[in-house]
Amino acid sequence: MGSEDKYRSFIYGDGEKNTQWRFGSPPNYDVVNKLFEEGRTHEWAKGSLEEKVQRLVKTFEMEIFHKSNPDDYKIINSTKFRFSLNGGKELTIQEIGKIGGGYNAFLQTKLPKELRIYDPQQETFSTSHELFTTVFPRGFALEILEVLSGPPRIVYKFRHWGFMEGPFKGHAPTGEKVEVYGMSIFHVSSITIHCMLLFLFL
Repeated sequence: MGSEDKYRSFIYGDGEKNTQWRFGSPPNYDVVNKLFEEGRTHEWAKGSLEEKVQRLVKTFEMEIFHKSNPDDYKIINSTKFRFSLNGGKELTIQEIGKIGGGYNAFLQTKLPKELRIYDPQQETFSTSHELFTTVFPRGFALEILEVLSGPPRIVYKFRHWGFMEGPFKGHAPTGEKVEVYGMSIFHVSSITIHCMLLFLFL
């Protein structure tokens, strides 16, 4: 077993000895952590609200992408959790799984099929994971830009970024930076136990 990740909880330790990992073993974030540290615009003080929210969000993303059994999630209550993107239908963890996991949930769209560069209705958990790890070999880093309100209703601005250093569906890599900015709302009854998320992409 490794040591705890600097920015995420619930990867290593006795509490994870029976965790079912989607890809067979705990994820290693060393590469994307390096990208994060080189490209972040804020370095939040340990123990600050911003640092706690950043750890909450990074841990949430780690669990939803890498833990195959929702019963192993610790950052959320998998039976109470609901997810909504841009005011759309609320999804349970089980419904997120049925539509192909995190990438497909985060990239839901109402665009006509012919305009979709990435079509979540055509991708599975496996194909979406392969696409993103191929296109962004150094990962797709996340930072919290600002926390507008603390618990129980956490509202924050975020930034995701990576570099297109791998091919995408026949398109050659360009090396360009890809950035996504947005706002999210977590409704929590405990900052580490129960939460409800609304994702708003700008």
